[in-house]
Amino acid sequence: MFKHTKAFSGFSVNDLKKAKEFYGNKLGLEVTEEMMGILALHIEGSNRIIIYPKPNHEPATFTILNFPVNDVEKTVDELIAKGIVFEQYDFGHFKTDSKGIVRGMGPTIAWFKDPAGNILSVLEVDKQ
Repeated sequence: MFKHTKAFSGFSVNDLKKAKEFYGNKLGLEVTEEMMGILALHIEGSNRIIIYPKPNHEPATFTILNFPVNDVEKTVDELIAKGIVFEQYDFGHFKTDSKGIVRGMGPTIAWFKDPAGNILSVLEVDKQ
């Protein structure tokens, strides 16, 4: 039934202005304003992702968006320079380093939040 459809994802925020500034200026994504106060993220090689306002928004408690990168350490440093704070986790066997990066438990990965509290990640893909 949906095999040939171009599905897309979406998530809510409590402040579209802050979301547009964050995703557009801090993360450098193309952000457009769509009808009915919806934002769309346009990421090369991907379907658009919509961001919609929700007055009673509750941040996702899981990762809503993953950004594959060639070098997590470099990307984390660049994002820290833009004021982004990375999450710190310590679950015993699963612990981030001082920059918020987890290594050796699968892909190298680091998590951060958008202004609405939704969790995002940068994860390392094979370097080429």
